Amino acid sequence: MSAEAVEKRSLGIAATEEESAVLIEEQDVACGLENFPVRVWPPGAGPRPRHFQYTPDHVAGPGADIDPTQITFSGCACVKTPCLPGTCSCLRHENNYDDNLCLKDIGLEAKYAKPVFECNVLCHCGERCRNRVIQNGLQFRLQVFQTKKKGWGLQTLESIPKGRFVCEYAGEILGLSEVQRRVHLQTAHDPNYIIAIREHIYKGQVMETFVDPTYIGNIGRFLNHSCEPNLLMIPVRIDSMVPKLALFAAKDILPGEELSYDYSGRFLNQISNDDKETIDHGQLRKPCYCGVPSCATFLPYDSSLYRPLEKPDTS
Repeated sequence: MSAEAVEKRSLGIAATEEESAVLIEEQDVACGLENFPVRVWPPGAGPRPRHFQYTPDHVAGPGADIDPTQITFSGCACVKTPCLPGTCSCLRHENNYDDNLCLKDIGLEAKYAKPVFECNVLCHCGERCRNRVIQNGLQFRLQVFQTKKKGWGLQTLESIPKGRFVCEYAGEILGLSEVQRRVHLQTAHDPNYIIAIREHIYKGQVMETFVDPTYIGNIGRFLNHSCEPNLLMIPVRIDSMVPKLALFAAKDILPGEELSYDYSGRFLNQISNDDKETIDHGQLRKPCYCGVPSCATFLPYDSSLYRPLEKPDTS
């Protein structure tokens, strides 16, 4: 090694652009793909999050019926006037966001999530349209950190007002059979990142979306469960029927607070009679360490994902 290289290293300066790029990637979990770098705490040596491929958006995985990157919605024709309910085709009933970019009608008093459609790439309105929030990415600085009992978690470094968009839960869009295959391959020590979103749309029809950020995903994979969460997950559609799983602040959040949401959806974190045998055997249910007074003891459990795999038809 030359004297010049030694001097550079003693000053903490990367000797090459390649080394600099590696250093930046190690420091930023998001690999430069978000508006802000997402650091890991504590820095330096020690345990690091399990490696995964970062993506800020959904990607099509095995069994996906629709490619989430395909544009299937037509755009609005709002050119001379702002996007408003009644004139904008993307706003069917009322504005999704207020003047401060906060989601309207959010909070525990809301019994269900209303459909949210944002303006998309085919819309004639500008980038400053008030109906473009999720697509603009992170607006607050976040940090991955190591918790005492829950593995890795995600916390905010800034104050986040109630109703503001925080981050997405992005990953591979999967078909049900692939979801069940992956679930059955998990051991008792493996974290389960797969989430199933079920939306009741029309005359009893249910639309299912399965997202798995285990191998390809974003910072949403670091969010832990809480029985009294400070985030609320809302399906938001922009370019296609595949929803973006957007997480909004359910209350005012202070710097340093861990970010969490209810894995069950909101009100469904109840232990059913059908699950008691599974709990007693300790095979699938995992303990909840959220620590709040109303803790349900166990993490939410979706029994439909653990059904026996269907054998292929060999006839």
